[in-house]
Amino acid sequence: MLFNSLTYLLLLTSVFVCYWLLPLRGRLLMIFVASLTFYAFWKIEFLPIMMLSVVIDYWIALAMRDRSPGARKGLLAMSLVVNLGLLFYFKYLIFFAANTVGLANLLGFQLDPFVLDIILPLGISFYTFQTLSYTIDVYRGVLKPERDFLLYGCFVTFFPQLVAGPILRASEVIPQLAKRPRFNAADVVIGIRRIIFGLFLKVVIADNIAPLVDSGYSLPSESLTALDVWTLAFLFGFQIYFDFSAYSSIAIGSARILGIHFPENFNFPYLASSPREFWRRWHISLSSWIRDYLYLPLAGIKVQNKSEGGLTHATSDKQKNFALFMTWAVMGLWHGANWTFVLWGLYLAAIIFAYRFLSPRLVGLGPNLCYFGGILITLPLMMLSWVPFRADSVTSTFIMWGKIFNPYAYPALGMRENTYLVAALLLLAVVSIYFVKNVVGPWLEKNHRTLLCSAECAVFAVAVPLVLVFLRPITQFIYFQF
Repeated sequence: MLFNSLTYLLLLTSVFVCYWLLPLRGRLLMIFVASLTFYAFWKIEFLPIMMLSVVIDYWIALAMRDRSPGARKGLLAMSLVVNLGLLFYFKYLIFFAANTVGLANLLGFQLDPFVLDIILPLGISFYTFQTLSYTIDVYRGVLKPERDFLLYGCFVTFFPQLVAGPILRASEVIPQLAKRPRFNAADVVIGIRRIIFGLFLKVVIADNIAPLVDSGYSLPSESLTALDVWTLAFLFGFQIYFDFSAYSSIAIGSARILGIHFPENFNFPYLASSPREFWRRWHISLSSWIRDYLYLPLAGIKVQNKSEGGLTHATSDKQKNFALFMTWAVMGLWHGANWTFVLWGLYLAAIIFAYRFLSPRLVGLGPNLCYFGGILITLPLMMLSWVPFRADSVTSTFIMWGKIFNPYAYPALGMRENTYLVAALLLLAVVSIYFVKNVVGPWLEKNHRTLLCSAECAVFAVAVPLVLVFLRPITQFIYFQF
């Protein structure tokens, strides 16, 4: 079931009405059933896979109570083996099998390629990380195991965030689900606004950028000019940003009308002044998960345990750099079983490594120059990172990257003229919206609230009809494939 469909809006409306009429226990049961129904609309046969993770981690967390450190470590290992084993089988087995056969043939061992017919269960990467964070937190002693299976099950399967995040922590969501909040009209208004805003980003903007991106990346890499590469990098960067931030906004809004508050997942990442700040603003829940459950342990740093960005310091430069590149290689593989994603992760690790080396040497330039200069440098570097994310192969990626360093590849244009215009207008729109939200909005809130309300009404008067016109489940959200 897609967010950008009438079916989902009908489900959400039904859940909303029943939710505020039922007592606490009835609410939990309804959320659990609605979440399973939401997931079953894709493939009902994969429900047992998800429930296996739910049941095993529920039992393991309870079994950790009053156990010796050795027994707790064994139970945690069981959770890791089961969850990561399922993830490996469905997401990575074909990739590693194909690469093993290719390597064997390269070494002179003639092996016939074989075909595996494995379908990736929707959202497995997200709910696997969510259940793992629960058992790891219980193991670390920062969270008590939840005795109520229905409450725990609602935390894992809660339909707004089930298939593409935000990746939530048990300490953030279970306490909210465990109580029966009073109806709050302000939450409902905010939630509806977030849903409309998310649908607008998805069906009006992201889905209409997609044909331009698909058309550009379908061209042979050799035929692209340098300006084509830059344009496609920016276009896909905007497409994935609007697409995924749209999903996050709809998820946050859907939970908000039920009185459940999710942390923000995006905060204008393309206006970040450094690569590190970019990842404190982009897919914040995943970045913080990777930070707390992979990077910090590898770097020997105390865990923060929050679904928010954070600034940390490693114990040594060598350990910090090892953790950096290992973490980003894993981050790349998490996004997809392809060497292009590994290249994407290593590229980002190299950019962050270079920033760590250069930033202490640039502090004397002044805060304003560092801030605005940082944006002008960070934005194109981050946009270029999307080339391997979208390209068909590592070879195509290096061909496209090579174009931008070739001065003879710049004069010509190889795509339709409106492609370049759309990319420029989207960049202007992002900067303008950031300025309006952070400068004009607060000023109007303080001095002219009536004018602000009128402007917001005008925006939604335009957005709602456009959503109704374009609302159709023609494309799923990009992050569904991860």
